[in-house]
Amino acid sequence: MFKKAMVVFALLAIFAGNALFSQAARPAWVNSPASRFNPQLYVSAVGVGPNRVFAERAALANLAGQFGLRVEAETRVHNIYWEAASSGAQAEWSDITGIDQTIFTAARVNFLVGAEIRDIWHDGAGTYFVAAVMGRARTTQIYTDLIRANLSMINNLTDMAPAERNSLAGFARYTLAAAAADANESYALVLGALGAPSIPGVRPGDQYRLAATQIAANIPVMVVVQKRDDLDMGGRVHGAFSRAVSEAGLRTVPNGGQYTLEVRMNMPEADFPGQRNVFVRYEISANFVNSATGISQLPAFNINGREGHISLSEAENRAIAAAERRILADYGNLLSENLVRILPRR
Repeated sequence: MFKKAMVVFALLAIFAGNALFSQAARPAWVNSPASRFNPQLYVSAVGVGPNRVFAERAALANLAGQFGLRVEAETRVHNIYWEAASSGAQAEWSDITGIDQTIFTAARVNFLVGAEIRDIWHDGAGTYFVAAVMGRARTTQIYTDLIRANLSMINNLTDMAPAERNSLAGFARYTLAAAAADANESYALVLGALGAPSIPGVRPGDQYRLAATQIAANIPVMVVVQKRDDLDMGGRVHGAFSRAVSEAGLRTVPNGGQYTLEVRMNMPEADFPGQRNVFVRYEISANFVNSATGISQLPAFNINGREGHISLSEAENRAIAAAERRILADYGNLLSENLVRILPRR
């Protein structure tokens, strides 16, 4: 009985020792990052997750939350801005240099400039803890420099002659200016949370986005469908593309457009031996070009498919209807997405 009690006591001691060891091994910063990172020098946050990547993302999200930023919103808002930074367009348009490395570092982090992963701890039971920090002095300097560089870029982007303004280049310049202004609004939130002085000249991105929308409405686009005379029944394909262009915010004109949407369509009969129905293929491509130069301005749009019926005329009608639905469903969105991703070159 005595030996049995001693065994039980020994097992309890082992379990207690392990518990004490786990508790002792747990870094203080896991529960209180301020114990590891002086709040007067750093802003810090901890993220928890089932793996290191998840925990790092959680730590960065928690850190962003302290500045009033949301990860999803900031990532979406800055997409065009990051593309401009990665391509070099951002550096081209700003007269303030010396922040390129910071921009690229931020692009790798995706949404929070100046953030660093400083400590990682695994509890041995499948949970990771990660500490993310931002040094106050360094962060203040970084965000001040970024705002000033963006203000310089915005001024250069929006300074253009009236003739250039109402063009795809003008639209692209105001779209990038809006993205830079969006970034500045986020950066100003960070500076405000750090107690740093505000920088004059920061304006909402929507001001520049509204100007871009007004520019688009003044860009004349002519839709031309190259086809057999009787192929586009009632001009339905032409009408579908014209509607899609209008819904993207551009202005359609019957002739004399600054840009031309060149549409090529073909509807060959598809031969399927042994089939009672007649099948027709529709093959349609659309290319957005500069009317004066013929140079493509945006990626081409291509669709194809086939429709059948017992009569050739009805098969053709069904093919046109299917093409019309796809154009209305897809081309307007594709055109809008491509327009906002044009990166202007200086």
